[in-house]
Amino acid sequence: MDTEIELKFLLSDNEFPLIPGLITQFAKTVINKPAKNLKNAYFDTPSRELRALDIGLRTRCCDDTCEQTIKLAGEVVGGLHQRPEFNLPLESGRPNLLAFDPSIWPHGMQVDAINDNLFPIFSTNFIRRTWLIETEQGSKIEVVLDKGEVVAQGQVEAISELEIELVEGQRSDLFLLADHLINLSGMRLGLYSKAARGYRLADDKPLKPNKVIGFVPLQLDVTQEQAFAAAINYGIQFVQKHEQCYFDKPSLKTLKRVIDGITLIRHSFRLFSGIVDKSSTEHLRGELKWLLSELEWVENAIHLKTYTSKRHAYYKKINNAAELAHVIDDLKDVQPTSTDIEDLFHCARYNRLILALTRWLVDKGWRQNWDQGSLNAAQMPLSDVARSMFDRDWEELHELLPEGKVLTKEHYLHLRSRLENTLLNGNCLGELYDKESRQEFRTPWVDIVYGIYELGTLSYLTQLCQGQNTEALAEIQRWLEKKADFLVGAMEQSRSVSFKGFPYWR
Repeated sequence: MDTEIELKFLLSDNEFPLIPGLITQFAKTVINKPAKNLKNAYFDTPSRELRALDIGLRTRCCDDTCEQTIKLAGEVVGGLHQRPEFNLPLESGRPNLLAFDPSIWPHGMQVDAINDNLFPIFSTNFIRRTWLIETEQGSKIEVVLDKGEVVAQGQVEAISELEIELVEGQRSDLFLLADHLINLSGMRLGLYSKAARGYRLADDKPLKPNKVIGFVPLQLDVTQEQAFAAAINYGIQFVQKHEQCYFDKPSLKTLKRVIDGITLIRHSFRLFSGIVDKSSTEHLRGELKWLLSELEWVENAIHLKTYTSKRHAYYKKINNAAELAHVIDDLKDVQPTSTDIEDLFHCARYNRLILALTRWLVDKGWRQNWDQGSLNAAQMPLSDVARSMFDRDWEELHELLPEGKVLTKEHYLHLRSRLENTLLNGNCLGELYDKESRQEFRTPWVDIVYGIYELGTLSYLTQLCQGQNTEALAEIQRWLEKKADFLVGAMEQSRSVSFKGFPYWR
């Protein structure tokens, strides 16, 4: 058995010729292996039983030799891929699961039945160039360039990838090589394997953005440290997923999901401050702040697109105000283009950030300044501290939103950040509790936060009307203020319902 420890990158065609030179600059010695034309077929049952177990079964032929490979469920930590792999010679064109050691299979897997029902799902065919390098520190790393295509159900998707795999030595050298390579402007970290891409193509299930940030997957018996690592890993992969979604189909809402993932990572640093010293995250926090600043225009862009859409109830009113429509059009014209955003996701600074987060997560960088108090806190069961965290939030909400007090638009806009942080605590820790109870309790609070977003939109449009000395815009401004008052009334009703809900963590 081999365990892959590798980083994957996606390349533009322009970068391919530059890779050999960069490898030579970095390595102490380089062995250039002959290029190979690899023909691969991936197998599963009609009901995708192997896929459900996160098992990949592949046959690979090159020249006159063939092999079959099993990749078992592994771990993706940030951008680092780690999976157990088993290879055997292939005697015929069809793989045979029974040839593998039976001890490798997950408990309860029906190996015989699955083996009888295997058939090819998709193929990947590519030219592979390989280098084996030795670093100054003595580590050995395999560098692989793949150029070809995934084929499934008559559809084709290009493969243009670079993989670097640690063969022997220090994992830190793998990250040093990655840092050296990402100076290329047309290169970015890849989250998805060829197999994952092939299954999506074969099953006609394109990658789709999430509607909301969701909840960090947690086991009931996790410690605080395990929960923190899970939150950071979830955030990194959430960002990477929606980065890929943007390349597949650019949209503002997909960029908002990227922002959500970044925000969850930053929030996790604060939420788990008892075990994460600020000094260990100073550089990361600075880079996350930079990335958020690069995307700070997105929310206003969503506001403008939403309220000027022909499907929106406000469209006619706003579009009839020529001065306001002109201002909005000018604002849209100066927004970054999809090419600008793709350049951001390809730039070295962005990819260094994803790489740095991954390395910090893999190396457990938060432990560097631990004292005995941090160690004790890290080992505490999350269930022992989550309730006290939620109770503290609940008390603060009662203080910020007292039941007997009537709140105005300004109150709600001022409370936005605090309410978002409270909901993010639930996103990080809420998986410990019953889903239905959690959703019932959170729904009115989520409604209030969405109401605050809409208030922000109305406030933004009002600001656009101000300073324009025309009666038409003054009328629009009055109309916007009435809409805001109506919205606040609805939010006040949601607040009343919110305080009647039973706290799901108790």
